[in-house]
Amino acid sequence: MLLTPDAKGVFPIAPTPFLDDGTIDTASIDRLTDFYLECGATGITVLGQLGEAPKLEHGESVDVAARMIRRAGQLPVVVGVSAPGFAAMRALTREVMERGAAGVMIAPPNTLRTDDQIVGYYRQAVEAIGDDVPFVLQDYPLTFSVQMTPGVIRRIVTELPSCAMLKHEDWPGLEKISTLRGFEKDGSMRHISILCGNNGLFLDYEVERGADGANTGYCFPDMLCDVVRLNAAGEREAAHDLFDAHLPLLRYEQQPGAGLAVRKYVMMRRGLLTSAAQRKPAATMSATARAEVDHLLRRLARHDPRALVD
Repeated sequence: MLLTPDAKGVFPIAPTPFLDDGTIDTASIDRLTDFYLECGATGITVLGQLGEAPKLEHGESVDVAARMIRRAGQLPVVVGVSAPGFAAMRALTREVMERGAAGVMIAPPNTLRTDDQIVGYYRQAVEAIGDDVPFVLQDYPLTFSVQMTPGVIRRIVTELPSCAMLKHEDWPGLEKISTLRGFEKDGSMRHISILCGNNGLFLDYEVERGADGANTGYCFPDMLCDVVRLNAAGEREAAHDLFDAHLPLLRYEQQPGAGLAVRKYVMMRRGLLTSAAQRKPAATMSATARAEVDHLLRRLARHDPRALVD
């Protein structure tokens, strides 16, 4: 099942579960995958930006992706393969595609500055992995320091037919979504899927601007699924009400450097992860931070019972 430009819904970014000693927690991989299936996810992304991929050996990356692909069954799994060089990207892509991945996600290196450099990089990436492999274009200037204008995204989509999806994480980025959908309407760009990241901070209006859903790792991916579903059903105010209830925790989890620790802590509290451990080097949560997150969960539980955790 290969990724197509018609993909919609929510592709949660899966964290890589570790035990306290730093070994990979395969039981939690299985629980996470089952949870994504149950909560209405339409796909999964593994080894994404907050999947701690750089901390894994090549064989570990293949094993984590392969386990999730097997467990997910018919649910498409996209694997992050971003790497400093194309040899590593090619090797990981080949192995995960052989194991049934739906496609791969490629982030730009922070050395790219001009539009021609950006387009040239993705042209070379496709040459390396093969033009038969669907790929997700990750646009996240706040982290990668690479500015992709709507025009350069249109060039990539036009020149590279294997580009199936844009992971939109620009900030502010609502006008970019409108511009890209405008290109489709005037016939100057073919249709691609647009799923949004940034922890879902702007998902409420992103889907109204034409985004197809979310591709991010917030600790309540089931809420993201509900917001996308409610919006598609025309229940705008219900979608906004649910989103607004989660916004304080979304904001807290989005903190640079601390966000993954918060996410894993909540997922552990929800019973999805055995441990909140990250592989070193890693940020840790202080007792004060944990108390703040617990407070946010209690407040959220007034509106969403899923936040009632042991």
